[in-house]
Amino acid sequence: MKNLNIGLIGYGFMGRAHSNAFRKVGNFFDLKYQPVLKAVCGRDKAKLGAFADRWGYKTQETDWRKLVGRKDIDLIDIACPNDMHREIALAAAKAGKMILCEKPLAMNGPEGLKMTQAVEKAGVPNMVWYNYRRVPAVTLAKQLIDEGRLGRIFHYRAKFLQDWTISKELPQGGAGLWRLDVKVAGSGVTGDLLAHCIDTALWLNGGIDKISAMTETFIKERKHNLTGKVEKVGIDDACAFLARFKNGSLANFESTRYARGHKALYTFEINGEHASIFWDLHDLHRLQYFDHRDQGTVRGWRSLHITDGEHPYMKNWWVPGLQIGYEHTFIHQFADFLQAAAGNTSAAPTFRDGLATDYVTDAILKSAKSGRWEHVEQVKAGEQATV
Repeated sequence: MKNLNIGLIGYGFMGRAHSNAFRKVGNFFDLKYQPVLKAVCGRDKAKLGAFADRWGYKTQETDWRKLVGRKDIDLIDIACPNDMHREIALAAAKAGKMILCEKPLAMNGPEGLKMTQAVEKAGVPNMVWYNYRRVPAVTLAKQLIDEGRLGRIFHYRAKFLQDWTISKELPQGGAGLWRLDVKVAGSGVTGDLLAHCIDTALWLNGGIDKISAMTETFIKERKHNLTGKVEKVGIDDACAFLARFKNGSLANFESTRYARGHKALYTFEINGEHASIFWDLHDLHRLQYFDHRDQGTVRGWRSLHITDGEHPYMKNWWVPGLQIGYEHTFIHQFADFLQAAAGNTSAAPTFRDGLATDYVTDAILKSAKSGRWEHVEQVKAGEQATV
C-alpha cells in the first residue's frame, strides 16, 4: 500500500466531514493508497492548531500557496469558501497534485470551465464533493433507472429546504456566515443547496435543456461582520424553477432557507412509465419504490431498507438491518476516488461534471433576472476558457 499525503485547505464543517473520510476509508475498503493526513491549512492559527490536534494532521500552514508548493503533498482538498476554489485549483493542477474540491465547483460557469481545462491539461485525478450520489439508496436508484425498470421518464421533482436564515438580525459575511455574502459565495440557495439537487438530477436523468426560474431575497439588507456596516444582501434566499430535460421529461425544483421547521429536507421523486422512486434525506437508508407491473392485489409503494450486502456499498459495513448515515457518503466517495486514482483516472463527479452543474445554476440565475426561459449551456469537449 502506497502512502498518499493529503493537504486540506479549510477546517470548517466540510473540513471535518472530509477528514473523517480520510481517517476511516482504509478501515472499511481495500485500497492501494494509505491516506496520510499530512497538512491542514487555515488563517486562524489557534483554530487551525486545535483542528490539527483533534484530527491528527502532522503539520500546519497558514498560506495555501505554500501548501500547494510542498513536494511532500500528493493531494489537495479544497474545503474553503467558494471564491477561493478557482485560484487554488489552478495552482494545484499546475503543481501536478490530485485535487478534491467542495461544491459548487466554482462561482460560475466560466470559472468552472477554466478549472476543468486546467485539471484535464495536467492529467491529474479530480473530483467534486457532491456526496449525495454515494448514499446507497440514491446509488440504487441510479441502478434501477439504468436497468430500465422505470421505463421512459416523465417527471423529476426535487426540493431542499432549510430555515436557518429567517432572522433579520442574522449578519452576513465572515468565517461562519460567508454563504450569505454574494462576493464569497457567488449565489445563495442556488449554488449551495440546489447544486446538490441538480448534480443528482443530471446523474440520474441526464442533461437539462432549458429553465424558467424565479428567486427572492426576503431580507434585503444585513449587517456585514467584516465591515460592521449594514449592506445590501446579494444572495438568493429562495429559488424555484421549472426545467425540461433532454430526454423530454419535465421537472420542478425548489430550495429555500425560509421553510420554518426544516433543517435539511432534501427529497426527490422520479415518475416513469412503469415505476416511480422517491428518496428523502431524513430517511436516507430507505428508497420508496412503486412498480405498476406488480399484481394488482399487492401493487403499492414499497419501502426498501438499503442495508443488505447486495445493496451499493453495504457489504463494506455491518450486517443486514443495521444502517449507516450522512458521514458514510464521504467515505464512499473518497474510496471511489482512490480506486480510480490507482489507475490514474478520475471518479465521477469530476470537474467536468461539476461544470455541468455550474452551467445549470448560471441559467437559473439568468432566467430569474430575465423572466424568460433560458437554455442551459452544455459542456463541450475541447472548448476554450473565456476567463
